[in-house]
Amino acid sequence: MLTFKTYKRCQQFISRAVFRVLFAHRFKAFGRKTVLVSPDKIEGEEYIVLEDNVSINSMAWLLALKQDKVEPKLLIKKGTVIGRFSHIVALQHVEIESNVLIADKVYISDNIHDYRDINIPIIKQAVLFKAPVIIGENSWIGENVSIMGASIGRHCVIGANAVVTNDIPDYSVAVGSPAKVIKRFNVEKNEWQKV
Repeated sequence: MLTFKTYKRCQQFISRAVFRVLFAHRFKAFGRKTVLVSPDKIEGEEYIVLEDNVSINSMAWLLALKQDKVEPKLLIKKGTVIGRFSHIVALQHVEIESNVLIADKVYISDNIHDYRDINIPIIKQAVLFKAPVIIGENSWIGENVSIMGASIGRHCVIGANAVVTNDIPDYSVAVGSPAKVIKRFNVEKNEWQKV
């Protein structure tokens, strides 16, 4: 008897195989055993590097937008797993290091929409580079998190629904909007401590 789980595995296997044959060659690099399941949109794939064993689940929107002769870089390193409905935008530099776990509906970008001129609709104003985004290895990004022009250190936990607009140091737990560090790992005592 065919179970739903078996059906989904077969469907995903076929989808991955078709995607790899038809589209993987268009990326700057597309690693071994990398899986991109039924993406919603991919733009600027010639500037996107997906290293080995990367898994990006369904309905992802990946965008590397070339603007002002600056070549964007969107790099996702080996072993990273990204949940469904992710939205990742690189105007200049977005890098997700190795073995990062990213939950569903996470937004990551190195830019913001300009809004300063009140005589022009925001949708018609420029997209401005804010700052490079680097998410450190072995980190965990919770569901519905937004990361905009800020970097996150190694082995960090970012709680669900957080909005990260300032850098988070290594070995931290951050929550809230705007995200604030609530715990840090104390190397001397070998334990997590409240801040």
